[in-house]
Amino acid sequence: MAEKSWVEACKTDDVEAEDVIRFDHSGRTFAVYRSEDDEYYATDGLCTHEKVHLADGLVMGNIIECPKHNGRFDYRTGDAKGAPVCVNLRTYPVRVEDGAVLIDIG
Repeated sequence: MAEKSWVEACKTDDVEAEDVIRFDHSGRTFAVYRSEDDEYYATDGLCTHEKVHLADGLVMGNIIECPKHNGRFDYRTGDAKGAPVCVNLRTYPVRVEDGAVLIDIG
């Protein structure tokens, strides 16, 4: 089992409800989401179709829409929701501590 590697991605106030921000760490890009009910989620930050930054996309409910070809993913599970995307996004465990959003990138 992989060792947990929690890193602070942002402050809770950095992400508005039903929105996404970009977080770069150790040469990797992540996307951090805040749902309309104040839950936080994290996925890989690049679309699996053409490696476009998802933080430039549109959040609608629990869906992130890629800004390039409108591919959609459920950011809670990483599930691809139809063409042109067919490969799921990797998701990461998230926890909130003292106003900070931490993700386990391990």
